[in-house]
Amino acid sequence: MRARAWAMVAVVGLLAVSGLQAQMPDPKQMSGIPLPSSDVPPGGVSIRLVRGSLDKPVTGHPVQLHAGETTQTIKTDQEGRSVFSGVLPGLPVHVVAEVDGERLESQTFGLPPDAGIRMVLVAGAGAGRGAVGGPMAAPAPVPGEVAFGGDSRIQIEFDDDTIEVFYLLELVNANPTPVNPKNEMIFQLPEGAEQAAMLEGSSTQAAVKGRVVSISGPFAPGSTPIQLAFSMSPAGSNRTLLQTFPIPWLRTQVTMTRVGAAALSSPQFRSESEMQGGSQPFLSGVGGTLAPGQEFSLSLTGLPSRSRVGRYATIVMALLVLGWGVFAATSARGHSSDQARNAQLQDRRNTLMAALVRIEQQFRSGTLDAARHETRRAELVAQLERVYGELDQHPGPGQGISA
Repeated sequence: MRARAWAMVAVVGLLAVSGLQAQMPDPKQMSGIPLPSSDVPPGGVSIRLVRGSLDKPVTGHPVQLHAGETTQTIKTDQEGRSVFSGVLPGLPVHVVAEVDGERLESQTFGLPPDAGIRMVLVAGAGAGRGAVGGPMAAPAPVPGEVAFGGDSRIQIEFDDDTIEVFYLLELVNANPTPVNPKNEMIFQLPEGAEQAAMLEGSSTQAAVKGRVVSISGPFAPGSTPIQLAFSMSPAGSNRTLLQTFPIPWLRTQVTMTRVGAAALSSPQFRSESEMQGGSQPFLSGVGGTLAPGQEFSLSLTGLPSRSRVGRYATIVMALLVLGWGVFAATSARGHSSDQARNAQLQDRRNTLMAALVRIEQQFRSGTLDAARHETRRAELVAQLERVYGELDQHPGPGQGISA
């Protein structure tokens, strides 16, 4: 359906261009407007730079194409054209050129998956963005469809036996103009989601309150990043996450850190695999399109779960450290400030040593992966070194500082 829609848009665009050329319209009305064209290969953008009218090409002039975080610059040929290739669908794209001190800038647009884009930039008479005309007016939003596409995925990691879930979504508007979706852009996170928050880099059009995520339109052509995270407290070795979205998810994809016997599965998956991400292995599941309102069911099995012995040992150790801290705080009364500081440092040292022992136990039992163990151990050792350094400066009377 989308392919047919884009084909229709391309045909209408080509007919519109042909009609406009025949009637010789004011070129300013065409400047900076992207037109899907089957004559341009998918991933291609053809820009024609002219001065005042279509029969006055600007040759040998640089034109910049900004796609996501990358920029390409190509000079115009003898016909005033700069042709770009390899632009990925879904990225927000806009084109810029500066002619005689006048800044010409296109609308922001996204490439369709099966066609390229043609565009004309017209210099002179206040076209584009310059000191005289100001920014080109953005088209008014129209009703339209958007979807979670591109590299949208759910990513799952572990902090001991706590589940950390990341929604890394790209809301894609494949239309050449801003759109307002028909469906209300609100959905709930899975049961048990805690401490949900938007991530840095996410669009300000999205917000989360409790388990409710709301996204406000209109949406510009291209992609809008919707990124958030939440945690789920330990609840045994098996867990099921249920999620629905108000718009299509074009390619369901979930990745999960490979820890112990942990595994993932879903009725929506068409394939499951294991891959290596640096030094950390990952499990991946990929499926087809998830329709609006359709429930996505994700089963997690073999999740890391600390044994009761470890829990009790940790609690006992924490109580001992707490008791020692209370004793140290009580005995510190009446001492000098240096002696009080010494007691605090020794308390801190014992707490860090207890934490170091705990992560070693978790690593041996397999509930803490090697990468997390190495990172956490390095943090604890660095903090212990700082504590020992301060103890050298504030030794208590008759007290050593060895572990």
